[in-house]
Order: sequence, then C-alpha cells, then structure tokens
Amino acid sequence: MDAFDAIPDPVVIDILNKVGDVKTLIRCRSVSKRFNSLATQSDSLLLQLDQILGTTTTTDSDSEIDSPISNFFRSLFKSIHGLLPPIFSKSVNPDQILTRSPKTPAQILSRFERIRNLEVELYGGDVKLEKGAAVKWKAEFGETLKSCVIVAYRSATVNTTASSAVDGGVTGVESDSEFVCGLKTRVVWTISALMAASTRHYLMKDLVKDHKEMEKLTVIDREGEGTVVMNAAGMKEYRETAAREIEKGVERVRERTVVPSVRMSMRHAPSLKLKSGICLEAATLVIVRPTGVVSDDDDVELATEAFAGDGGECMYGEAVTALLKRRRNVLEMNSF
Repeated sequence: MDAFDAIPDPVVIDILNKVGDVKTLIRCRSVSKRFNSLATQSDSLLLQLDQILGTTTTTDSDSEIDSPISNFFRSLFKSIHGLLPPIFSKSVNPDQILTRSPKTPAQILSRFERIRNLEVELYGGDVKLEKGAAVKWKAEFGETLKSCVIVAYRSATVNTTASSAVDGGVTGVESDSEFVCGLKTRVVWTISALMAASTRHYLMKDLVKDHKEMEKLTVIDREGEGTVVMNAAGMKEYRETAAREIEKGVERVRERTVVPSVRMSMRHAPSLKLKSGICLEAATLVIVRPTGVVSDDDDVELATEAFAGDGGECMYGEAVTALLKRRRNVLEMNSF
C-alpha cells in the first residue's frame, strides 16, 4: 500500500492549506481522484490574477507547459484519456486547467466549496501618479465603503545627515498659493485611491455572493499599493443588499462600487523628515469615512491599525505616526 494513502484526509487538507496557491492546487487535482476531491476542500487560498485581462498571470512554468514537448505529451494524454473507463474519465483535464483559466475570480474558484480565508493578488496597482510620487492605502468594505486610510507623498529623498534628522520633523513653510495647489493634488490622490478601492470591491461581487462561508477576503496588488479588506459581517451585509436588489428587479451595470458621500480627515506636511533619514515632500495622511460618522476621535486607532504591518520601522509606518501629530483639516465629498 502507498504510505501516502494512510495519511488521514484532514491532515492532507491541512498540508494543502499551507500550499494555498490556487494554481498549484488546481494542478494537484489532476494527480489522482483523491487529490481531485481534497484539493478543492482547502479553506485558505491565494489567488493571483492578471488585473487587466482577468486571467492568471503567466509564469515560467506556464511557458514550459506550452513547449512542443509538453504539447506532445498532452496530446498523448488526451488520446489515452479517451480510452479510459468512465470512472476515470471524469477526472480533471489538465489541458483545460493549465492553459486557459476562467476570466473572473468567481469562475476560477467555483469548485472550491469551503473557502474561509482568501487573499487575491492583482498584477499591479491602479493609481496613476506623477513620476516620483507614491500612494499607499487600505480600505474596508461591507455593502459599501466603511473606511479608507491613505498615505501619499510627491517625492522621497535620502538625507545624508540622517543621524541629525528629527523623528517626524517638519521643515518649510507653505504659502497660500502652495497650500491651495497642494490641496488640489491631495484631493486627486484621495479620489484616485477611492476609485481603485471601489473597483477592486466590485470585482469581488460574485465571489462574495457564491462563497457564503468565507470569513475574510483581502485584495492586494504585487506593488503593495492598496489593500481592500472585507470581514464576515461586511460580506453578509453585501449579500443581503444584493439579494434585496434582485427581489426589486434592480439591475446595475457598472464597473465599480459607488463611493458614498464621505468625510475626509486630512493631515499633511510640506516636507517631512523621518528618523530613517528619508525626507518626504508633500507628505499626506487622509482618513476617509462615510458621511454621518460624527466623531473623528478614533483617527489614531484607525490609521495605526491600517499600517500595523509596517510597524514604525517602515517608512509608511513612520510617516503615519508623524502625520497624526499634525493639524487636521476636515473636508466632505459627494458620492461618485
């Protein structure tokens, strides 16, 4: 007897959960009937997508699969596969799995029935900025936007006299015209981040509807620009709203979730020196909530939690800590 067959199913599933990568798990399904049934029971998954085309991104392994030798063996397998008894012919066809994936996350994961924690990785970021500028954001959604924390800057330089740099030190004084011009730029950054977040949220709509046991959904990108998070309560809220719309016969054709009217708590520094020796020009922190949230008292908690993974050791974590000490400007924006 094969020793692997003696391993209990729950142990095998736990091993597959450690693998996580959806493309690898789909390939595992072609190994045997047992793998075909167990791979789809994994509950912690990582799905890597090509953001533009909606298909899984090409890797070195893909190019190997499409080589002439691989094509020959795949053709041979298909010929033999047609001669197998029906009990075996129902197994997964690697030709379909490895060459062309469905275009939506919901289709790719349609056979995974026990997803609890899912991380979706997009090919790249969405926000288009001028050269040298950068933005990083984290948004939480339910039916619609619940909160969004944005950190951005126009440029970053390294101070050669880092040892004398003051932690969170602010230099330079803005004139009125510079403030107005900078405000326009900061609002554009904010709108761009919110549009990117709402697009990612809408991309996951069918996935959220189909997998009702899911407890956490995280959508990130390889560049580390933005993160969309939905917890179990947020996904339940989203499903209930979608169900009500279907009952009322409301059909909405759009490319992203509508951003509600929001209240923006904005802090900025014309030039911000960090203890690491990095100097950020036009450093900005924006905390966005739907209009109706009366208190902004939890700004510190919300911003710190959003960039908790950066600790205070990363540039963004440092910038958040420093900018939270700056004066707050409150703006409101209509739904869009």
